[in-house]
Amino acid sequence: MNHPVRGLHGQAVEVIGAQIIGGAYAPGDSLYPDQLERELGVSKTVVREALRVLASKGLIDSRQKRGTFVRPRTDWNLLDSDLLRWQGLGTPDETFLDNLGEVRAIVEPAGARLAAERRDESDLAALQDALERMAAAGSDAHAAVEADLAFHRALLAAAHNELLTRMEVVIEAGLRVRDHIVHGADQSADAVPAHRAVLDAVRAQQPEAAARAVQDLLTQAAADLHSLLDDNRPGETG
Repeated sequence: MNHPVRGLHGQAVEVIGAQIIGGAYAPGDSLYPDQLERELGVSKTVVREALRVLASKGLIDSRQKRGTFVRPRTDWNLLDSDLLRWQGLGTPDETFLDNLGEVRAIVEPAGARLAAERRDESDLAALQDALERMAAAGSDAHAAVEADLAFHRALLAAAHNELLTRMEVVIEAGLRVRDHIVHGADQSADAVPAHRAVLDAVRAQQPEAAARAVQDLLTQAAADLHSLLDDNRPGETG
């Protein structure tokens, strides 16, 4: 019987959280539960539960006399999967994308190096399957994005380090935003050869070659993304 409430509470978390991340509420701004109830068309209990979840993510706090307010960005749990996803909604934030790109450049080459040393046959099969799905996706942007995500998840998993594997939440956030921009463009480069180079090095158990292949892939991906963002930026001239 409580599933619909849980669904409504989840929707309320999504709406309010995305508004905070998107800047509709700035740090220090107050949130008024009764106003949120009216705006979202939900009960007091739903809003209270949603605010509790957002507080656990570091986005808001409640104090006597002051009420509920948005906490400073430095208090936000920026590695929370929801916060990462919300930052990718709407107009892309280039600082956010650059930060994700820097983290990926630190993590993924190291992960590829370990994957080349530790991979087993099931890891290679997962990477090969993702690569084949990528090749088969063609102009289907959704299928291409999901295949790309599957490849990078499989690469981290092949490192056989459970803490490193948890970094997939950061990599997935960056990939989803970047891939939807790049794959949604009229022309996007074929990603298969660069990913195949990574797989070939991992299969051949060549750690440094695997790390270089991932770094080359990330460098090209960043260049493609910024080229598209520059092309789509309004009001700019050469």
